[in-house]
Amino acid sequence: MVDIIKRTTLMVRDAERAAQWYETVFGMSRWMDVPFTLSGTQLAAGKKGDQTRLVILKCDHDMIGMIGLLEWLDPKQDAPAELPTKIGFGAPIFVVAAKDCRTSVESARALGSFIYCEPCDSTVTGADGNEKQLIAASFFDLDGYFFEVNEHIK
Repeated sequence: MVDIIKRTTLMVRDAERAAQWYETVFGMSRWMDVPFTLSGTQLAAGKKGDQTRLVILKCDHDMIGMIGLLEWLDPKQDAPAELPTKIGFGAPIFVVAAKDCRTSVESARALGSFIYCEPCDSTVTGADGNEKQLIAASFFDLDGYFFEVNEHIK
């Protein structure tokens, strides 16, 4: 048996605002939305008794490719004063297979995202050695997480 990475959870400043961003930009839907109290044992952040909210969003699958949005309610977590406009070591790069790359970019822009790369034609070599034609773009979400968005056109 091979393990499955089913979700990535992101620390966010405002879970509701972040959830609305993912719903609008990528068409995700809420799978779970619950408050909970940290146990202080498993998560390498916060401390026992911290009050949080976890929103889990899904795309087409109920188990894989999900994103969790974790907001600290009490006490509030400090967020950086400025969000990144470049990625560095240790920062995730999320890759999205978009149905419409241009619409994703315009939705992200309208909601206040920093667009790093406007939609452009791109050719990549797939794992099978064949070239694939894409429309590609990249941008950051409202909490500074980076997304590479690709729409296969051939």
